[in-house]
Amino acid sequence: MPAGAIRVGIGGWDYDPWRESFYPPGLPKSKQLEYAAARLGAIEINATYYKLQKPELFARWRDAVPEGFRFAVKGSRFCTNRKVLAEGSEAVARFCGQGLAELGDRLGPILWQFMATKRFDPDDFGAFLKLLPGEAGGVPLSHVVEPRHESFRCAEFLDMARAAGVAVAIADSDDYPSIGAPGGGLVYARLQRSPYDEAALDGWAAKAAAWAEQGETYLFFIAGAKETNPAAATALMEKLERR
Repeated sequence: MPAGAIRVGIGGWDYDPWRESFYPPGLPKSKQLEYAAARLGAIEINATYYKLQKPELFARWRDAVPEGFRFAVKGSRFCTNRKVLAEGSEAVARFCGQGLAELGDRLGPILWQFMATKRFDPDDFGAFLKLLPGEAGGVPLSHVVEPRHESFRCAEFLDMARAAGVAVAIADSDDYPSIGAPGGGLVYARLQRSPYDEAALDGWAAKAAAWAEQGETYLFFIAGAKETNPAAATALMEKLERR
């Protein structure tokens, strides 16, 4: 799909309550990703935040999804949950070299999420941005950062990310500030409230359509009430298709 595409998705695909609300009765777990990918534009992989995965697993995930689908991959906590980010070069290299390239053109952005206690240190954060590679195994990489501390709400941080070619996640949350701003060719929104009523979904559809004029746009429903996420994602996709 071309730049400017809008991809709507959820976090993960293996969640038992979805077997009663999203997946059809009797669907084998081995077919859940294939089923979800046929109905969504993207999925944010959370497992990569906790541990490295094997290249053959990424290859299986790639083969289970259709052309145009994208996986967003959550960066390792061993890269972001450290006192000195600049000391994470080996961890970042290990993460990006674990087999992400096996996803090929199904690989979307890498999301680097920071703890809510992590404050903005211009020198250290600038050093972290320099650690992020532009490719892995010949596959281009794009990066998104999601800080969760109010100290990042400043022009210096946004200018720094923009200069590095790194997007800043837009958070719709009761718990964390929304620091990101659309622009730069990639928009990445994480929608964490629940429920999203018709009016709210209409609003996000309008925003997504406007953002897509600037570049590729991702919206992920990742509310703590996970049972609601697939229905919200599919409802938003329907609204976008009607626009």
